[in-house]
Amino acid sequence: MPTVRTHVDQRVATVTLDDPERRNAFSLGMVEELVATFDRLEADGEIGAVVVTGAPPAFCAGADLAHLGSSQRQGLLAVYEGFLRVARSPLPTVAAVNGPAVGAGMNLALACDVRLAARRARFDTRFLALGLHPGGGHTWMLRRITGGEAAMATVVFGEVLDGAEAERVRLVWRCVDDDALADAAHTLAARAAAAPPELVARTKATVTAMAGIATHAEAVERELEPQLWSLDQPAFRERLAALHARIAGGETPR
Repeated sequence: MPTVRTHVDQRVATVTLDDPERRNAFSLGMVEELVATFDRLEADGEIGAVVVTGAPPAFCAGADLAHLGSSQRQGLLAVYEGFLRVARSPLPTVAAVNGPAVGAGMNLALACDVRLAARRARFDTRFLALGLHPGGGHTWMLRRITGGEAAMATVVFGEVLDGAEAERVRLVWRCVDDDALADAAHTLAARAAAAPPELVARTKATVTAMAGIATHAEAVERELEPQLWSLDQPAFRERLAALHARIAGGETPR
């Protein structure tokens, strides 16, 4: 049976890890399905954004490390590919964390561009509790998003965060009521999906690149070429003309 399912609505693909009996833990088969799913979505010109979530009761309860094979190094890299493929996607990605996100499952949430959490969400690195060093870039992603103290508290000191605590330490963009999560994630993703796809991809790449830029002057230069490109695109001319028409008609722009 497939362990990854996809539903599309308003150019937003909701990708659900669907192995609830195993709390959606990564297997090598699930990783292969997730990679194939993102390959397919990126090739489909009608997809503008992706929501990643898990079938209740969990988001993703880590990875099954029982079948790493004869090469542990290659086995770990194969498991990592599940969330690394999401991290590489040019499509905007939203993690809708509806339950426990543990170890590699937390990496999947960290790999997305934005995270929304239900109040019942649980962010649990758990590596040290298992006698395992963090992997897959876990500490780098977490520190980059939350800062050093929160990364230390969760990874080294074993703090487990619910949705509200995750919002407080800026691990997630927003915590919402459990039954509001799916709609909130779709609404957020749909705004990105409504923009011109190539513009979104270039803008996402720019935001990512800013992590390595030290000065305002460098940032201005980095943004200049893609902004010049966007000025020449039909989408800009069409949207600017529509805005002028609304203003001429007496409408107050929002």
